[in-house]
Amino acid sequence: MTASNLVKIDIDGQRLAPSDWSVNRAGFVQHSTFHRHLPDAHCVMHTHTTAGLAVACLEEGLSVSNFYSAQIAHQVAYHDFEGVTVRMEEGERLLTDLGDKRLMILRNHGLLAMGTTIPEAFMRMWTLQRACEIQMAAAPMGRLREVPADVVAVHQRDMRSGRSASNHGYGQLDFDAFVRLVDRRDRSWRD
Repeated sequence: MTASNLVKIDIDGQRLAPSDWSVNRAGFVQHSTFHRHLPDAHCVMHTHTTAGLAVACLEEGLSVSNFYSAQIAHQVAYHDFEGVTVRMEEGERLLTDLGDKRLMILRNHGLLAMGTTIPEAFMRMWTLQRACEIQMAAAPMGRLREVPADVVAVHQRDMRSGRSASNHGYGQLDFDAFVRLVDRRDRSWRD
């Protein structure tokens, strides 16, 4: 995946520039729903990682059992699997299930995160992904230990205060660091 093989489309899925690539209908339906109806959803990310899908397949979903899941406790919505997301009418149900949250576990399907900026959406997705990875790594070893609600509240408060003390937007410093790591490995994604 590089910048040059991305397909530039408008909110209705119409190509804005010539491309050799087709538009992924499932990606379009899901992402355009959020872009169209949520003014703060400037960036929407969706993944099918092993750990994310594994948690999406669990009846109880994400447990509040680790540093990362405690950061996002009570901030994750759930949407039941309806098959591949190619029907526009599913958009209404996605929005209803999302509510005021900006993280979603698509049951039996994967993870979704959004933000006002790319770094914000990325850090939300990264945190959700890490929470899933830790949960799936710990679960086979025994019963997960839930973080008490009062500790979750303090953890979230302290995480917010650390972010608000920064002169940078949420996730910007972390995102920049990840970009530097990727660039050191291979800069061809920029082409």
